[in-house]
Amino acid sequence: MNDATRGTGGPGDGTRAVRAGLPEPVKHEPTLPGPVFAAHFHLPGDPTGPYTYGRDENPTWTLLERAVGELEAPERDDVETLVFASGMAAISAVLFSQLRAGDAVVLPDDGYQALPLARAQLEAYGIEVRTAPTGGDAQLEVLDGAKLLWIETPSNPGLDVCDVRRLAEAAHARGALVAVDNTLATPLGQRPLELGADFAVASGTKQLTGHGDVLLGYVTGRGSEVMAAVRRWRKIIGAIPGPMEAWLAHRSIATLQLRLERQNATAMRLAEALRERTEVTGLRYPGLPDDPSHKIASQQMRRYGCVVSFTLPSRERADRFLEALRLVDDATSFGGVRSTAERRGRWGGDAVPEGFVRFSVGAEDPEDLIADVLRALDATAG
Repeated sequence: MNDATRGTGGPGDGTRAVRAGLPEPVKHEPTLPGPVFAAHFHLPGDPTGPYTYGRDENPTWTLLERAVGELEAPERDDVETLVFASGMAAISAVLFSQLRAGDAVVLPDDGYQALPLARAQLEAYGIEVRTAPTGGDAQLEVLDGAKLLWIETPSNPGLDVCDVRRLAEAAHARGALVAVDNTLATPLGQRPLELGADFAVASGTKQLTGHGDVLLGYVTGRGSEVMAAVRRWRKIIGAIPGPMEAWLAHRSIATLQLRLERQNATAMRLAEALRERTEVTGLRYPGLPDDPSHKIASQQMRRYGCVVSFTLPSRERADRFLEALRLVDDATSFGGVRSTAERRGRWGGDAVPEGFVRFSVGAEDPEDLIADVLRALDATAG
């Protein structure tokens, strides 16, 4: 794994996270100004200046967008970040702003379960959708003639990893744009733009904000023309975050590095403990040296994430296991400071076994969390 703190000669990740997006200090003013609640702004004369109407811009968004951009693409001034009301709003903004009838797009067939909904809408608009698995860089085989390549690495929930550099180079050689869903890795785990992508897209609902109390999404991209299209789409659709959500997200980013360090370390320990259990099959965590994704992950990721996936022998066993846990909430989503787990098959949208469990490691003491998991496995054996 690459150096998780410094590698570019700039500040460490903790320093970046704590300082990201803060305005220049002003005497008697807060270091992080509170949320600006405004539908309109004073605007005498011609409509010039940064803030005119609340659907277009907001000072609270501006600071958050600056913060995210500083983490996704540090030391670069050729990128722009736009925040959205949710991760799916951000995903939709890239897909529908860049594609037209007659275009082709390549999506992963093992990605986030809402992607099939997006596929159906894309096809309804006359856009050709091709799919291939994340693992083995299989999307390479269906790239010819595509306008956009959509990558999700690590994939959710299977945790497969693909070589972003290789795919981006191949896509660009064919004239295609490249977007990477960076939700699971976060910008402190992986920087898609440094790996050659044109867009880094993520749900800030997950580990970026980390407390399970904010819905948010963002797009960080390079290229003024493509990002102007994303901005125009946001204006048309109006999928904007509330100022309170944006402010909570910015506040939460300050602890991102601290949370990641604890959660990633505990995820590794949990994966190692689960590896010793005979009833656990299909264990996946990119940080494990014997994981199929480890080699590529270690070349492009700086941290391996907080999600561990595995399969128990049956649906019933998985349900009993989840019910027996005391420190883990049975809930969807991931990345929060409180551990969550769920049987993904209950949603019907993922091609996983009935006993498949996606486990999101929180910030509890690792000894307590692992003891709870092992106790629940023992209690539901037989």
